[in-house]
Amino acid sequence: MKHLLDKIEARQQLVRETAGHLREQIALLTEQLAAAERTLQRLDITRETMLELAAEDGIEPPEPLPPGYREVLAAFDQAGHGLRAKEICEILGIGTEPRHTESVRAKLKRLVDRDILTEPEPGLFTPARPAPTTPAPNST
Repeated sequence: MKHLLDKIEARQQLVRETAGHLREQIALLTEQLAAAERTLQRLDITRETMLELAAEDGIEPPEPLPPGYREVLAAFDQAGHGLRAKEICEILGIGTEPRHTESVRAKLKRLVDRDILTEPEPGLFTPARPAPTTPAPNST
């Protein structure tokens, strides 16, 4: 009987240590999340201010993105990490044949040219900044 109680005590100690490590990880992740949320808030304010200042100077806001491009950017929001053309095709449910992936890849390259996405390594695309919010066509 003592042997079983010793095993239970050893297991309890192990679980206590694991719980302690998990609490430390949660605390670290909570700090990282708070920092990310603060950064997002600052970026939102900066973007709003920039658009207000541009409007005061008579500078037109960026031209709205066509729907296909907005869908591609939405795939990044959904995934939350860098993506390849084939992965975006899968997320959008448009097929992964070469004609589809090459069409998506061309869109990705155009978004890189507009500084909306970056290509940190060949074929891998990541958001360069928060995706631009553009009004839908025919909205007032």
